[in-house]
Amino acid sequence: MKKTTKYSPEVRDQVVRMVCEQQKEHGSQWSAIESIAGKIGCTAETLRMWVRRAEIDQGIWGGLTSTERENRELKRANEIVRKASAFFA
Repeated sequence: MKKTTKYSPEVRDQVVRMVCEQQKEHGSQWSAIESIAGKIGCTAETLRMWVRRAEIDQGIWGGLTSTERENRELKRANEIVRKASAFFA
């Protein structure tokens, strides 16, 4: 059985900042992620994904930002609704 724990955006942002601040003390980003993930109760991979998403949003890595991803999903949903209403009209 998979356990899902929801973390608020504020908590995620705070934890990502902790990783950035503590990676110098740990020697690598991954060791900081492992240490902090164990303390907050999420997996290291989950925290790594939060850090990568933040780095993409900041322009450190290439890729779609969170805003661009959300806009793309909304456009896709609107297209589905438009097609469904045309079908049922």
